[in-house]
Amino acid sequence: MKGTGAGAAAKSAHASAPALKRSRFLRAFPSALEIAFGTPAWGLVMVASAWVALWLREGALTFHLVELLVMYGLGGMLAWPAALFLARFATLGRPAETRFAAYLLCLSLGTIAVTAMLFALDYRVFYARWHAHTGTRTWFYQFGFTSLVAFYQFLVLGVRLYLPVGGAALLAVSLWLAGSQGRQ
Repeated sequence: MKGTGAGAAAKSAHASAPALKRSRFLRAFPSALEIAFGTPAWGLVMVASAWVALWLREGALTFHLVELLVMYGLGGMLAWPAALFLARFATLGRPAETRFAAYLLCLSLGTIAVTAMLFALDYRVFYARWHAHTGTRTWFYQFGFTSLVAFYQFLVLGVRLYLPVGGAALLAVSLWLAGSQGRQ
């Protein structure tokens, strides 16, 4: 009968593990205020970053300036809530340095990935008229390779538009978020 108390405690701890995971999952969600203000703010920062980079490099004399700025803004806006959630979920109860690194990683990679995905979809729309019928094996190859080429081209040519403004904003926002999460 000695092990009964320890066994019951272990069963109780094991049974509450899903409840702890659910609680952690729910606590990681950004608040409505953070989404309502952060989403458009991050999108505008990405627009400003792309515009300043284009202005510095080419005098903002780009043929599709408005379309590029919309793409960068949408990429930032769509990435913000998911990046916040992932960084918080990974760092609940962790020190500020870990939270800073997580925000830096999730916001940078999330924003780049979502914007690259938008560019890939734009490529897909453009090249769709020359692709095979939807659902065929050839179409899947064409879709996959068109998307890979678009991602590659974005990584080579598009990521540079996040510098210098986007990099500075990323550092500042990551520091602010890491500090504000510690005060909660």
